[in-house]
This record gives sequence, structure tokens and C-alpha cells, in this order.
Amino acid sequence: GDLDIGKFMAALENINYRGWISHEIFNDRFRMSSPRQIALDGKRSLIAMSGRGRDGKPLTPAPPAKGIAFIEFAVSEREAEELSRFFRALGFARAGRHRSKDVFWWRQGEINLIVNTETDGFAHSHHITHGPSVAAIALLTGDAARQMRRADSLLAETFRQPVGPGELEIPAIRGVGGSLLYFLDQGDTFGRVWETDFEPMKEPTSDAGLTRVDHVAQSVLFEELPGWRLFYRSLLGMEKTPQFDIVDPAGVVESEALCSPDRSLQIVLNASQARHTQSNRFISEQLGSGAQHVAFQAKDIFAAAKAMRAAGLELLEIPENYYDDLEARFDLADDLAARLRALNILYDEDENGRYFQIYTRGLFGRFFFEVVARDSYRGFGAANALVRLAAQTRISECA
Repeated sequence: GDLDIGKFMAALENINYRGWISHEIFNDRFRMSSPRQIALDGKRSLIAMSGRGRDGKPLTPAPPAKGIAFIEFAVSEREAEELSRFFRALGFARAGRHRSKDVFWWRQGEINLIVNTETDGFAHSHHITHGPSVAAIALLTGDAARQMRRADSLLAETFRQPVGPGELEIPAIRGVGGSLLYFLDQGDTFGRVWETDFEPMKEPTSDAGLTRVDHVAQSVLFEELPGWRLFYRSLLGMEKTPQFDIVDPAGVVESEALCSPDRSLQIVLNASQARHTQSNRFISEQLGSGAQHVAFQAKDIFAAAKAMRAAGLELLEIPENYYDDLEARFDLADDLAARLRALNILYDEDENGRYFQIYTRGLFGRFFFEVVARDSYRGFGAANALVRLAAQTRISECA
């Protein structure tokens, strides 16, 4: 993995090489996939490596990713009631209702969440297959049309569905677990989605100070992880961060983050060979890979924790001995250690800064939310994962 493939291919281009290029697969993880998936990943990597599309023309450069425009949940009407209670306790308020569909728009800061209870269309099909789940993620991009051209060149599966009167058509491709990735131009097009598709609503809000989506964590099958890494890196130009092995009470989980250069978009991929780890139980229960949790950034995590607790949100209880260990590991001020302990906030440091985390209890028995605050910290709290997973396992075993 140390050879600079880009420079190697540029050298072949400079000598005008036009002969065959082929793969020899050394990675046993790729070999675990189906032959069709191996062929697709192989061809995609050759296209990305050569910098030329299927037509032989130069590959369209990846436009800059600018973060997440919205996240869409596919749920039943009954499940929507429970999800709505969660959203309100997290400080969200309904900002709009779709002009022609059973779809609501929730908002806080720069975060937009869509709740879709339609009994027709893609979200309904996704719900039939996977149950309550994240059916789509919309990405803000510098050029949606250019992004779609690149996706097509890299063999992504384009998705289209009928668009109702007055609705804005948003380009999309298939993503993890058959969910959708929408592409929205930052600026005017992004604004027109809400103006065109939704009637505004004014609901009282108990804003918890959440500002933006920090990251989305997706659990994927062990053999699928290299393919989805290739998908995000080749299509979106995301960069890979070091992989961590996280100890779940039922086995080891491999976790790695893919980030846009400016970190406005961060996707965490989790995979495990052990059947009963949390990530594999999630895949089993929802019949496929998908988004298992969403993390939001908070301006003040202590104020956010107090607001959410006052609103009735059940936060994940962290064992007392975690805080004893934390005080031994870091030279924390006494008042900070006491505040962390009182509000079940996890803490970590790296060479760049500090990181604070809160987790909610599980939703629908499989999904949860995280709230974080970053002080120049670059990671995702891997040191705290064992404690979090143990606490979640304890709750599931007592349920």
C-alpha cells in the first residue's frame, strides 16, 4: 500500500503507454465479496487509478464536498411519533411540511432532518426492507452536475423516481445498503429545496445549541468495507484516516473514518467478523448495511446535555469507574471532572485538542444519536468506544 499509484500512472501516461492494465488481488477481504462485486470494485479502481472514464476521456474531477444538506429517515406513522419525541428532546423543531407528501422537515442550527412516512415511493420501499432507518443522505457539493458525471464514470448506480408537480428534482445514486446519496449544489439550489417542496411551520423550540452534523457512522459487512472505502474515496475524493480496532464485548470491530479535505464531510465505517458485535447485530436486525448513528456538533456540550435531560431525553449512563480512570489518565481540573461525571459526558484528548461526547439511549432497538464538541481534536473518540459499547450492551441485556 506504499506505492504512489497516482505518480506511477502519470509516469505511464508520460511515456504514452496504451497497453493492458490488470489487477492482481492480494487483499483477502476483496476476495470475500461476490464475483460481480469484485469485478465492479476492480473496474472502479482501474478507472480511478488511470484517471480516465469508460469513454477514455479524462475523469471529471471530484467537486469539493461541503457537508451534509439533510438526512432522511424512513419510518411508519407510529415510529414517526417516537422519532419526533427524540427530535424534540434533542432541541429540533418542525420547520416545514411537504406540500404533497407525508413528509416533515426538522431543523436546528445548520442541521436538517427529514421524516418520511409515505406509503409509496423509495422511502416506503426502503422501510419495508429495512424497517425504521436512514433511507437517504443529501450531500452539499460545489457542483452537483459534475459530481453526477464523475459518479457515472465510476460505475455508480444512478437513481431516479417520479417528481411531483412543483417538486425539485435532486440527482441521486445508490449508497450503502441500497440507501440514497443525493447531491445538492451549495447555495441557491439548497435553499430552493425548502422553499419549493415545503410549507413553512412555526413550532415552539427548545434549541439545545446543536449546530451541524459532525459525522455519520455506517455499519457494513466485513467483506464490504474495502469496497465502500473505495466508493467514497474515488467518487467524492475523501481521505482515509488510520483504522482502529475497537473492542466490543462480543468481539473486535474495525473502524475507520473517511473525511473530505476540509473535514466538512465525515463518514465512519464499522465492520466486524464477530457475529454478535453491535455493528453486526444492527446489520442482522435491519437486513443489511446502513447508518447506525448520527453525531451532531454542539456549541456548548454541557448546556446541551442539561437541555436534553430537562426535555426528558434518556442519555447513555456511563459507569462511575470510567471517570476514576479518566482522572488518572488526564490531569483534569477537579471541577471539569465533576461536570463530566454529573452529565455522563465522555472525554478524550489528542495532540491537537479535546473532545467531548454524549450518547442517547437506543431508538427502535438499533439506532442512536451522539452529540460532540471539538476543541481542535481530529479523531472520533476511539479510546471511549469500549466504554460506550459496554454500556450499550448492558442496557440491551437488561431490556
